[in-house]
Amino acid sequence: MAILPEALIEISEHHEADYKPLVDSQSWRVALMNYTVDLLPEKIKRMQKHTETDEVFVLLAGRCILFAGEGEESVTKVHALDMELYKLYNVKKGVWHSHTFSEDARVLIVENRDTVDENSPFVGLSKSQCDEVVSLTKNLWK
Repeated sequence: MAILPEALIEISEHHEADYKPLVDSQSWRVALMNYTVDLLPEKIKRMQKHTETDEVFVLLAGRCILFAGEGEESVTKVHALDMELYKLYNVKKGVWHSHTFSEDARVLIVENRDTVDENSPFVGLSKSQCDEVVSLTKNLWK
């Protein structure tokens, strides 16, 4: 295999659990996220939103359910979508969201580089909403 100068092409990988940014370029960032036990359905107790940007998810391997919550200050209704391989899922600015992964899942994430804690608040889910996340997962992954 030919070796290219790093100044021409940057090659990145991520095989560990959870989220890792791989490329930060001007105003955008590309990351990979892999399975982590923190995102098992029974452990999802909150959702996050980004107040300044959309966020794009692409399922590369395995299975991923994308949860989206209606509501402004809190989640008033939870929706679940079983993602399909290689399709782009654009979570709109200001939409509460979370996800659960199969153990072999790999998800590509594209977001603004300045997506940080200060513009990405979390909100807690009620006990019934947490139960709904588990139920929705069981129904989609029968």
